[in-house]
Amino acid sequence: MLNRRLGIVYLLMKKKTVTAAELAERYEVSVRTIYRDIEALSMIGVPVYAQKGRNGGIGLTEQFVLDRLLVTEEEQKQILAALKSLDEIGARTEQDTFHKLGDFFKVQPPNWIAVDFSDWSGKRQELFEGVRRAILETKVICFDYYGQNGTMTHRIVEPVQLLFKEYTWYLRAFCRSRKAMRLFKLLRMKRMELLQETFTPKPEAYTEDVNSCGEPKDDKPVTAASDNDVILKEKALEIHIAKSEAYRIYDRFEEEEITVLEDGSFLIKIDWIQDDWLWGLILSFGSAAEVTAPKEAREEMQRRIREMAAVYEAL
Repeated sequence: MLNRRLGIVYLLMKKKTVTAAELAERYEVSVRTIYRDIEALSMIGVPVYAQKGRNGGIGLTEQFVLDRLLVTEEEQKQILAALKSLDEIGARTEQDTFHKLGDFFKVQPPNWIAVDFSDWSGKRQELFEGVRRAILETKVICFDYYGQNGTMTHRIVEPVQLLFKEYTWYLRAFCRSRKAMRLFKLLRMKRMELLQETFTPKPEAYTEDVNSCGEPKDDKPVTAASDNDVILKEKALEIHIAKSEAYRIYDRFEEEEITVLEDGSFLIKIDWIQDDWLWGLILSFGSAAEVTAPKEAREEMQRRIREMAAVYEAL
């Protein structure tokens, strides 16, 4: 009954007048029931009226418009734009709220953003939706997880936050087996299950933040880098990259880290962390990239390239 009466109000905000017969057909009730609904709405202060005659019908007075309140037209657009962003990052269940507010404001919802996190199979979107639901409903989840060394472990966690960083989605969660906060790459989470068990959020345990230096390492304490992740700021890493890779340069590096040389190639200078992600990034440029300094970084790249070459020489 309540949903029907709210539906009538929203419908009347979209149309100036609607006949009782149209409403009765829409909600599959009698015309008499519709008039009872109108009377009930009027009694609680909704300025609804019924007008008889050929051009009559049921409508709302002009005063019943949310934009008469202290919400400017610009603020209405900002609210709808924010809701649109929520809709696009997977909050599909909020679409009703989004459209109802659009009707309330009498403003066309801005179509300012389009994001698609799914892969072609749709499996990744299912995982994203499941994690999002678990966070919002404070439900425990379990999954199999592949660590950086390829070892699979089974985890039971209390999900706290979805984090998007450096082109990758992570789950920030309290891991029950590690009894601490951990970061998990969504792409490495397999066979995720939403359990019926709920948990009570513990804000005091969630205050740690991801280490701000470099890409967050997955499945590690989020308060500090591991012993192997040595952050080197005294000796900037220098990489010479051919001009043929220009289309990738500004995707991967900040403007202040890039120097364009006379021949059109690039010199990149960055603070760096000695980890597999960094070496993988450099290797992804193939022969178009050369580490020129410092000496230890260049030697590390030489070692990795020799190891790769040895694999093919063995064939």
